[in-house]
Amino acid sequence: MASSTTDAAPARHQPHEKYERLVAAAQALPRLKVAVAHPCDEASLGAALEAADLGLIAPILVGPRGKILAAASALKADLADLTLVEADHSHDSAAKAVALVQAGEAEALMKGSLHTDELMGAVVRREGGLRTARRLSHCFVMDVPSHDRPLIVTDAAINIAPTLEEKRDIVQNAIDLAHALGVETVRVAIVSAMETVNPKVPSTLDAAALCKMADRSQITGAVLDGPLALDNAIDLGAAAIKRIRSPVAGRANVLVVPNLEAGNMLAKSLTFLAGADAAGIVLGARVPIILTSRADSRLTRLASCAVASLFAAAQRAAKPLPEV
Repeated sequence: MASSTTDAAPARHQPHEKYERLVAAAQALPRLKVAVAHPCDEASLGAALEAADLGLIAPILVGPRGKILAAASALKADLADLTLVEADHSHDSAAKAVALVQAGEAEALMKGSLHTDELMGAVVRREGGLRTARRLSHCFVMDVPSHDRPLIVTDAAINIAPTLEEKRDIVQNAIDLAHALGVETVRVAIVSAMETVNPKVPSTLDAAALCKMADRSQITGAVLDGPLALDNAIDLGAAAIKRIRSPVAGRANVLVVPNLEAGNMLAKSLTFLAGADAAGIVLGARVPIILTSRADSRLTRLASCAVASLFAAAQRAAKPLPEV
């Protein structure tokens, strides 16, 4: 899924083509061993089973046996060949899924039909969790049909109002993900409402500081620029009108937003107004965490599993993050 390097105006691309390439790339890898926490409804269990059928994951189902079997019955699915770990309730499912990772029996987590905060509570627990020295953050990998390259949008789901220090980790997590997805030149736009530094707009000050942190190798693996408004981050014409000379402006493949509200609205605007798909993954823990929603399309769920598989493969080849 290499990033385009052309300066030509992007043409409209076929819906889902970027995700289809992701899934194909992940299918070439060994199946990712995934602890699926509380897959007790048809949507969450069905997503795990379909990802397994396509050779993306080897799921370990963690939850109340009766509820999982009832969901399987509704799907007319046979679980005979799968491992099922009994849990009493959703909190227990989350704890036991995390324990499977700690024991080396799973390489990733997947959210089932439990609340996100239940799963993440087990992940960030100081005793028995999966924390590292890196701040956890969420990335949407977005397939926008009208855009020639995939866009990583971060953070739209975990960090509500991140500090500068937390934004440094958010940026580095996204850069690591982009490299795992095969992006050759990672171009990070620190997005704000404007492209000039304004002391009255804190996000522009953070953007300037993050760029200087990259200059000093506190952030590595990418070219950063900011503050940039959204239009001149992703559109070469808009950048030219503003006379912005930058290797990032107009060609960003990672968009770092000021806060969760901005990220959530950006991601949903792209989804509901531009027909984009949004695969979701949490990074910064010992393993990738697949966050799916009941509203996600089939391909989005599969793409989330593919993203986790590609990231886990890159993580295995790299030095693991230090634990805390």
